[in-house]
Amino acid sequence: MGLGTNGGAGVGNSAIGADGSPQTEGGEPDGPRRPKAGKHRSFWKELPILIVVALVLALLIKTFLVQAFSIPSESMENTLQVGDRVLVDKLTPWFGAEPARGEVVVFHDPADWLAGEPTSEPNVVQRVLSFVGVMPSANEHDLIKRVIGVGGDTVECKGTGPLKVNGKALVEPYVNPSGTPCTVDTEGGQFKVTVPKGKMWVMGDNRQRSADSRYHQGDKTHGFVPVDDAVGRAFVVAWPVSRWTTLPVPATFDQSGINTAAALAPGALSLAGAVPAVLVRRRRIGGRRG
Repeated sequence: MGLGTNGGAGVGNSAIGADGSPQTEGGEPDGPRRPKAGKHRSFWKELPILIVVALVLALLIKTFLVQAFSIPSESMENTLQVGDRVLVDKLTPWFGAEPARGEVVVFHDPADWLAGEPTSEPNVVQRVLSFVGVMPSANEHDLIKRVIGVGGDTVECKGTGPLKVNGKALVEPYVNPSGTPCTVDTEGGQFKVTVPKGKMWVMGDNRQRSADSRYHQGDKTHGFVPVDDAVGRAFVVAWPVSRWTTLPVPATFDQSGINTAAALAPGALSLAGAVPAVLVRRRRIGGRRG
């Protein structure tokens, strides 16, 4: 008995075409079909999506990782020139690190240090690009200086220098060679201060042209900058290309004895070792008297 087109062992709803190939009832060849090619979006339709993604990534990088800042004044010459663009590390403070001596840091204006300073008003495009981190920050209330002293340090200037930290004279190759490490003016150039915990004492490398901690000792923070106001450490000059360089911590801040904690450690250890010895001796004497 032959097999009908609807037989259980047949090919089901199919027939043989004139060329011998199996076909469906609609006359189309039976077998694997090629998937239709998907429609590709045009470049102009995808461009807005790409721009949004790029802006979101830039905003995240600026908020949590790195931000660009433009140098507006000569207070850090010759280390930084007017118009230099520096990159600031904003990630490290998230892990609890605090500014250290010798670092060049960007910080928020702690007590209207910039009052009376001329500022440029950025346009809308500059504000938007600055907000997402594509352009250097347009925030005119940020400053950049070098950290000289941290909590517990004693910083001192007499005459034209050298500048001293915890009694140690600093050799400062980064100070503008046209000036001196200390200034002899009476407004703030001569001083001796002890930095409170959670604060830092900052100074510009161009000492004769920097309105830094020295000249704000009469404000509400007495010239000290709260550590919480630090935005991050400037670690490289990124622009212009001819000025590209890193901003390492100078070796002068590594000299022995400058760290107050380290200087006090030997005495503390001696005292800790002496206390048990005294107690043992007193017990022995008491035992003999008894």
